Amino acid sequence: MAGDPAQRSRALWDRFSDRYDRQISPIEVALLEDGRRWACSQAHGRTLEVGIGTGRNLPQYPTGVELTGVDISPRMLDIARRRAAELGRRVELCQGDATSLEWPPESFDTVVVTLALCSVPDDGAAVAEMARVLVPGGRLIVLEHVRSHRWFPRLVERALDPLARRLLEDHLLREPEPRIRAAGLRIVHAERRRLGTIARAVAVKPAG
Repeated sequence: MAGDPAQRSRALWDRFSDRYDRQISPIEVALLEDGRRWACSQAHGRTLEVGIGTGRNLPQYPTGVELTGVDISPRMLDIARRRAAELGRRVELCQGDATSLEWPPESFDTVVVTLALCSVPDDGAAVAEMARVLVPGGRLIVLEHVRSHRWFPRLVERALDPLARRLLEDHLLREPEPRIRAAGLRIVHAERRRLGTIARAVAVKPAG
């Protein structure tokens, strides 16, 4: 259906898949620092990466992690499969919607999401799903570009946001922390970098 947000996202990222790695690389150098390594190094046990895309995080995961990745774009997943094969990395890759994950409750010890909450149609629903599939005591690891708390970067983000949303469904003014709390998770680490435009957060699902 033309008006379905999930179908629009799938079509968008399928079209963008061949260019994604090339275009994201300079942005990562400028903004993310060691963010991917920071996020993935904290994964343990059964781990789900939501919005795994082309698999740019794959080299960063510890060897003992039992990794599953989900993405809405089949063409992005094709690239991730090739990358996993080149790395010799075992990973189960699944096509699916972040706002309606296929796994039953309490399926994963860790959920990792990097640069994906900015582009899902409903970030609140996506975080709620991530919380649902975590075991009690499990951790959500988030790396995301967000609305800055500083006035000048925020002004720039507000100016660019309409274009970014129209071209890439990329929301520059979202903030994950309220969504994380609303999903019932307890934030145990939160920091902002790069003039407040990059957020790192770790949240735990309370026992019981």
